Amino acid sequence: MANWNSLRNELEQLKKDGRYRNISVWESGSGTWMTIGGRRVLQMSSNNYLGLTDHPDLKTAAIQAIEKYGVGSGSVRTITGTLDIHNELELELAKFKGTEATLVFQSGFTTNQACMTILGSNDVVISDELNHASIIDGIRLTKAHRKIFAHKDMDQLEAVLKECGGYDKRVVVTDGVFSMDGDIAPLPAIVELAEKYDAIVYVDDAHASGVLGRNGKGSTDHFGLHGRVHIQVGTLSKAVGAVGGYAAGDQVLKDFLIQKARPFLFSTSAPPSVAATCLAAINVLKQSGELIEQLWANAAYFRGQVQALGFDTGASETPIVPVIVGDPARTMQFSDLLLREGVFAQGIVYPTVAMDKGRVRFIVTAKHTKEDLDHALGALQVAGREMGLL
Repeated sequence: MANWNSLRNELEQLKKDGRYRNISVWESGSGTWMTIGGRRVLQMSSNNYLGLTDHPDLKTAAIQAIEKYGVGSGSVRTITGTLDIHNELELELAKFKGTEATLVFQSGFTTNQACMTILGSNDVVISDELNHASIIDGIRLTKAHRKIFAHKDMDQLEAVLKECGGYDKRVVVTDGVFSMDGDIAPLPAIVELAEKYDAIVYVDDAHASGVLGRNGKGSTDHFGLHGRVHIQVGTLSKAVGAVGGYAAGDQVLKDFLIQKARPFLFSTSAPPSVAATCLAAINVLKQSGELIEQLWANAAYFRGQVQALGFDTGASETPIVPVIVGDPARTMQFSDLLLREGVFAQGIVYPTVAMDKGRVRFIVTAKHTKEDLDHALGALQVAGREMGLL
């Protein structure tokens, strides 16, 4: 019989520290108001930025694909798992992103792991200290040399680049929008430094896809840097409404990843219904100007009102609006009080963020009404006063 005492002890310590996470089980689909424990609450933690998870065009596309192809693809991409609908999705994504090619993966997490395959033992990867866990894990799986620069510190990035002239490839990697703080990477400055020191620029646009740029094309489009960012990782979940990830760039990048990337080679491809859903989502995004404008208007209103109440929203400049609490246990207590008031906003604590930077992360969507946001603000005021945060 296995001895799980060490695991039990660690779990008990997490509970004592106030960092133990319970899984919330929802009784309704993703939306602005959702049902949990038979109670409707305002959802303020979903990545469903544009409300596409129940868009009629996406649902129709998924149903039609199931009728035509069945529920699964049956294999990895390199055997029988590449259906014509997967190929069509990659072609349409490339047109949307303005790149030569794209390659689709099962998740954004595995996309970052796959893209690190380009690194060899005489290469160096230079990463922002607050990059997503999937980038960090992808780097750990490589044999490349690793350098970290302080968050958005361009002087430090340049100093590191100056030290890295002897490597075959230098790859600078950054989130486009940082998921815990909601701030935007200084991509123009990163590109200029990369060009100065002959480095590859790699941006993870998980929280910028569908949010930044024209029709949600991402941070490269937002800053007008087409042709100067070499690897763009995007998501097919979050704002796109389904699940998956993709790498956009030159054809040679796609060809190399097909041959070498283990997440591509050893995972069954996405169900055809997912590919069809994502194709429909691209068509919606092409006409999403009003939706994205509403998203940003909602975000500006909510952030401004939260700050006016007296809360610390950190560096937020996107629809991700953290309320910084600090202590992990107090952070989770604050989240629980908000739920009592009818608002679900997830507490995020160490190790996802620094031990003293616990926060309740709000995510504003295009589908939230002013009444929804005011309801959340009222709950924040009640919980904040009870916790002594105001």
